[in-house]
Amino acid sequence: MLAAHSRTIARVALTRATLRPTAAIGVRFSSVWTNVPMGPPDAILGVTEAFKRDTDPRKMNLGVGAYRDDAGKPFVLNCVRKAEDKIMKDLLDKEYAGITGVPEFTKGAAILAYGADSTPLNEGRVAITQTISGTGALRVGGVFLARWFPSSKKIFVPTPTWGNHIPIFKDSGLEVNHYKYFDKKTNGLDFEGMVSDIKSAPKGSIILLHACAHNPTGVDPTPAQWDELSKVVKDAGHFAFFDMAYQGFASGDIHKDAYALRKFVKDGHLVALSQSFAKNMGLYGERTGSFSVVTSSAEEKARVDSQIKIVVRPMYSNPPVNGARIVASVLNTPDLHEQWLKEVKLMADRIITMRTQLKNHLVNDHKSKLNWDHITNQIGMFCFTGLTPEQVGKLTSEHHVYLTKDGRISMAGISSKNVAYLAEAIHAVTK
Repeated sequence: MLAAHSRTIARVALTRATLRPTAAIGVRFSSVWTNVPMGPPDAILGVTEAFKRDTDPRKMNLGVGAYRDDAGKPFVLNCVRKAEDKIMKDLLDKEYAGITGVPEFTKGAAILAYGADSTPLNEGRVAITQTISGTGALRVGGVFLARWFPSSKKIFVPTPTWGNHIPIFKDSGLEVNHYKYFDKKTNGLDFEGMVSDIKSAPKGSIILLHACAHNPTGVDPTPAQWDELSKVVKDAGHFAFFDMAYQGFASGDIHKDAYALRKFVKDGHLVALSQSFAKNMGLYGERTGSFSVVTSSAEEKARVDSQIKIVVRPMYSNPPVNGARIVASVLNTPDLHEQWLKEVKLMADRIITMRTQLKNHLVNDHKSKLNWDHITNQIGMFCFTGLTPEQVGKLTSEHHVYLTKDGRISMAGISSKNVAYLAEAIHAVTK
């Protein structure tokens, strides 16, 4: 019996050894992810992480791409709070939206962008879908154009442009090219270079245009320059794709900020548009946006709409409803709409005030010999300061001011309490 018992123990031990490979045996099995390389860190997130590690009380984070109030806190608009309260009281269900989203949202978004008097809108010629904010709008638009734009798969973006534009369009199946935009000598617009590059692009190319508050430079064409660009794009046979992430947030005037888009449409361009409500309603985490296309007829609009649905369906099926309901409530309720116009102007005015104060501190207080007019000539959340990578490095290491290496700063990170210190720091590294 003892021998039998010993054999039983041996069999159990052997079975366990078989089920639990030793470390030496396990080494022979390689992971399917062995060849996946480490991706490069995100430039903006890297700035934020370095800022968090800094313990100096004077530290400033000028890399964040979200609005902050004068106390440096996230700002939720009162009209948004009221819209949320109304939605809660209405006890709405949580059913799926259609593939193209909440109809009250897309209707309000289209009117906001194109204007209530828009001819193609009133003739039923604008195909529009709700998207996962502006990023989703660009991706849906990129895929749609890659499949159906007849002339070319080439898209031209400004140099520089928002960093995510390039991977979005590449992943959409488009070939990304560039046109001149920012003039480093003047910290302004290289309009001649821009026009020249657009004219020389292959006929029928897709031209990406920032409708207002160009990201990352804050440099916009003037209305007269937009007028000329409309003619240049039309004469070259190109297609205009507008990215409008800052309507109302740039100047405080929703109509002024939509000038370029509406001018092109008035001139007969059948444009595409990416639209976001992250900045101008502070709905960053709600991810609420739209993609639209101006077509030549209601019948054509129906066909385009059907293909947009085919793009969206396998991508994310249908969009979330909460953010869309908030925007719809704000845009379609007269008192909330009026309050929103005041609040979006308040945000824009605070940014403009910080630009003025920063420039005044540099020029008047520190008697800087450099020209800082570009700080107030640029518009929107971001400013290209003209600082070199070396100066940026000193600003961070010696003054605890965090920004991207290209010298871009978020004006939302500046407040009445730290603007004087920022001016002092910038003067110290540039004098």
